[in-house]
Amino acid sequence: MKRSEIPTKMFGQTDRQTTLVGLGGEGVLRTTGQVFQARKVILEALKQGITYFDSAQAYSDSELYYGSVWGDDPEKRQSIFQTSKSASRTRDGALTDLENTLRRMQTDYLDLWQIHDIRTEQDMQQIAAPDGALEAFVAARSSGIVRFIGVTAHHDPAILTKAILAWPVDAVLLPVNPVEGALGGFLTSALPAAKEKGLAIIAMKIMGSSYFLNISPGITAELLLRYALAQDITVAIVGCANPQEVQMLANTARAKTALSPRKCTGLVELLKPYARRLAYYRGVL
Repeated sequence: MKRSEIPTKMFGQTDRQTTLVGLGGEGVLRTTGQVFQARKVILEALKQGITYFDSAQAYSDSELYYGSVWGDDPEKRQSIFQTSKSASRTRDGALTDLENTLRRMQTDYLDLWQIHDIRTEQDMQQIAAPDGALEAFVAARSSGIVRFIGVTAHHDPAILTKAILAWPVDAVLLPVNPVEGALGGFLTSALPAAKEKGLAIIAMKIMGSSYFLNISPGITAELLLRYALAQDITVAIVGCANPQEVQMLANTARAKTALSPRKCTGLVELLKPYARRLAYYRGVL
């Protein structure tokens, strides 16, 4: 029987589409010296038909792993949606990061380049100041070196919401999971602001680094992914440790079985007593 394709969505208000799930930059990709294992995961994602590939300058050898694949098959690089991120807060620092990213990935452009991990008002001020990183991102998009720009955050939903409203970005990367459904903020403020602005919405922290899976035997990776897919997002990304996890990611998307509102509410209620502890990525709550 022919395998069905993974559903796709338009990437915000752009002219590109991406698969509903993408390969996250964590898992085996956020390691050093694991080229063989990382390539197996990337190649499995390609085999499964996944088109969205996440990375960041800060993710150990992740960019080098991608480069080892795209360097072998430049034509394949043209058919996928490659992203990366810079946490530099200055224009010069961000442009240096971009130069290094392109070299490491063995590509001459990015589909999406993201301002990485904004946390505070000071972050926002530095990024948006004269000679701040935002200038580099806008200039890179104008020149065509990157097609689209985005912003990422998992610490403070109020800060991310401000950035969404203030900055000329095409996409946002934010936590989407039942813990966030319990706490509010990212799903009740940042996500609606992004939707209103027409941004592509990329879901991360779906498994909570697997911490959520230890709360109850009934909470599975598939269930958490289905919760994320039930939200109003563009693409859900998950870091994978092996090809089998990539297959789960792709098959869950193919099944088109997002959780019903009732089951989403039940999962939120189940995790609510543990929410503050499980939202480790927010810092101290």
